[in-house]
Amino acid sequence: MLPDPLPLTRRVVTGHDGEGRSIIEHDGQSPALLTVERRPGFRNHNIWRTLGADASAEAADTILDHRGVLPPPGGTVLRVIDFPPRPADPAERRRQAASSLETLFADAVRPSGSEHPGMHRTRTVDYAIVLHGEITAILDAAETDLRAGDILIQRGTNHAWENRTSAMARVAFILVDAS
Repeated sequence: MLPDPLPLTRRVVTGHDGEGRSIIEHDGQSPALLTVERRPGFRNHNIWRTLGADASAEAADTILDHRGVLPPPGGTVLRVIDFPPRPADPAERRRQAASSLETLFADAVRPSGSEHPGMHRTRTVDYAIVLHGEITAILDAAETDLRAGDILIQRGTNHAWENRTSAMARVAFILVDAS
């Protein structure tokens, strides 16, 4: 049985009105909330992205156009992921981890021979900020538990994520293209 889900992530986007005054253009959940049918409790909230290094503060909201894990070339993507506790059954754990990658993040590089089915790599610098709960960052030759308030800087390495607790975990990820 899964724990209660976390509240949906609130996204507040500012802008300017016709007179140049700052306003709130959007206040509510992201229109780009993605789930994985074969991984109950897993939610990916795509929040915002920038298109290239010369991103404009007035750029339109293009988050609904975003596909995959990678940011646009030269750009960034901000997402918040809710990780349910890992299943006790190892076969189910493998199926769910693989399903997330196949369904939402097929553009990630999956190393051959990895022991963890969620292991992947991207040509990005990622800032992973734990907002709620605890998550384990798994690398080829090391792993570490991260708790709310911890920040991991992932620099193009093979990695996977696992929630080994009985509560939900939430992590904000800011991916910066590093190709």
